[in-house]
Amino acid sequence: MRVAELTGRRRIDLVERLIESGVPSGKVRVKVAAVGVCGSDLHYFSEGSIGDTPCVYPMVLGHEPTGVVVDSAVGGVSKGDHVILEPALYCYHCEYCLSGRHNVCANLKFLSTPEEPGFFRDYVDLPLHNILPLPSNVGLVEGALAEPLSIILHSMEFAQPRAGETAVVFGCGPIGLLTVAVLKMSGVRRLWAVEPLGFRRDMALAMGADVVLDGGPEAVKQIMADTGGRGVDIVIDCAAKDGSINQALNVCRPRGRVVMTGIPSEALVDFAFHVMRRKELFFYTVRRSNHDSKAALEMIAERPHFFAPLVTHRRPFESIQSAFEFNERYADGVGKLVLEL
Repeated sequence: MRVAELTGRRRIDLVERLIESGVPSGKVRVKVAAVGVCGSDLHYFSEGSIGDTPCVYPMVLGHEPTGVVVDSAVGGVSKGDHVILEPALYCYHCEYCLSGRHNVCANLKFLSTPEEPGFFRDYVDLPLHNILPLPSNVGLVEGALAEPLSIILHSMEFAQPRAGETAVVFGCGPIGLLTVAVLKMSGVRRLWAVEPLGFRRDMALAMGADVVLDGGPEAVKQIMADTGGRGVDIVIDCAAKDGSINQALNVCRPRGRVVMTGIPSEALVDFAFHVMRRKELFFYTVRRSNHDSKAALEMIAERPHFFAPLVTHRRPFESIQSAFEFNERYADGVGKLVLEL
C-alpha cells in the first residue's frame, strides 16, 4: 500500500509498504478515502516539532480521516460502509478513562504523532469503537471536518457560552472558523474575529463573526473600546502565535473565560500572569476531544451546506508534498485542504 512518510523538515516521501494479509482479531480494515490537513500536521512538516515534541522520522501524519470498510474481524460494520475514523486509541482502564476523561488517557496512543502512524496511507486496521458511520448526506471529503469540529465541541465544555454573551476568537484557520460558527450557534450576541489574513477574515464573516479585525495591539485597543473598557466574556485563542495568548488575557473581562485551543510553536511561552491574576480569569487548555465526534457528525449532517464551504481545496494523494507546501503558504485562499486517496 502507499504510505506518505515525513522524512525530514518539509519533505514527504510516498513509499510502498506491505499490508498484513488478514485483518487482526477485533479489528476493522478500512480503505482510507480522504484526510484533512490539520495545523498540527503543518507544525510537524514546517518546524519539525510541535512545541516540546520533536518529530521522530520517518513518521506518518494525518488524523482527520474518512474511509470505506473493506473487511472486518468483528461484527457491527459491513463491507462498503462509509465511516469516519477516530485517531485516538484509549486504554479504557486507567484512572482518567474510568472517570470519563479519555482524552488524557495515561496510555493514550494518538495516530499521527511520533512513532504512531497516522492516516496518510491507503489502509488502516482499527478497533470497532474507533469507527463511526458517516451520515448519508455527508460526503467522504466533507466528513473530514468531523475531527476538527469535535475539538471545538470539546472546547465548549470550558467556554460555556451563554446566550447574550460576547466573545473573541483569535486565529481564523479551520479551527478558528469552526469555533466562530459554534459560538454563534450557542447564542453569543457579538463576536470579534482577529485574523491577519484578509481572505480568512471574509470566511469568518461568512461563518457568523460580527466584527473582523487584523491582528496586533490595535485589535486589543479596538475590542476594549467597543466594549467600553470592560472586555468580553469569552476568548478562544485558536492561533497561539504573534502574542495572541497575552492579547487574549488583555481583552477578557474580569472573571471571564480564556480557552487555549491553538498550540504554540515554542516549548516555552511568554505569559502575562499578572494580567490573568488581577482579573481572576478562568484559563483552560484543550487536549483534542473527548468522544465528541458523534455530535460533530450530527451537526454537520444538520447543516451540510453551511459547513461544506470550509473545504476549499481538494488534492490527490500523489500530490501530498506540493499540497503541504501550498497549505504552508496559505495560498489561493485555502481554508481546509483535504487529500483524497
